[in-house]
Amino acid sequence: MTRIATSDEYAELRDGSTLVIQRWFPGSAARLWRYLVDAELRRKWFADGIMQSAAGTALELVWRNDDLSGPDDPRPEGVGGEQRMPSKVIAFDEPHRLAILWGQGQVIFDLVEKGSRVLLTITHTGLDASKIGIFAGWHSHLDILSAEIEGSHRPSFWLSWTRLRDEYLARLAARQTKSA
Repeated sequence: MTRIATSDEYAELRDGSTLVIQRWFPGSAARLWRYLVDAELRRKWFADGIMQSAAGTALELVWRNDDLSGPDDPRPEGVGGEQRMPSKVIAFDEPHRLAILWGQGQVIFDLVEKGSRVLLTITHTGLDASKIGIFAGWHSHLDILSAEIEGSHRPSFWLSWTRLRDEYLARLAARQTKSA
């Protein structure tokens, strides 16, 4: 069954170069924090890479999205099997904020605990608005994280990414039509 995202699960483009996506998760901020900083947990939903617990430390993120996909879900043509990105931790405020230098911008993970749930806000700056695959990527990775934390069926990454990329393209086209 294909899961349809609710409107509040979609990433938004702000200021032309900043992606913001939010998701609620069950449990504590400390529990969710481990999925951000522990390489073994992070690789289950996003990217591998040993992270030091301090700002100013180097980090290499390693994506192996085929490991997040089923055998009947091949990666799109032209996409490599492994991607690496040298980076740097620029803020490490456990369990509230993690910021990482990311290409020409940065990615900030903010966690706010409310009762028995945690709101995760990801802010990715320095984007080119044409990079719609990044929107679909964050959305797909968060869907996998949600399933991992809830113990439910994990969506296959590339099937989800392809569907969401098409949805984001349609949403962007509709937004441009409204503003024209």
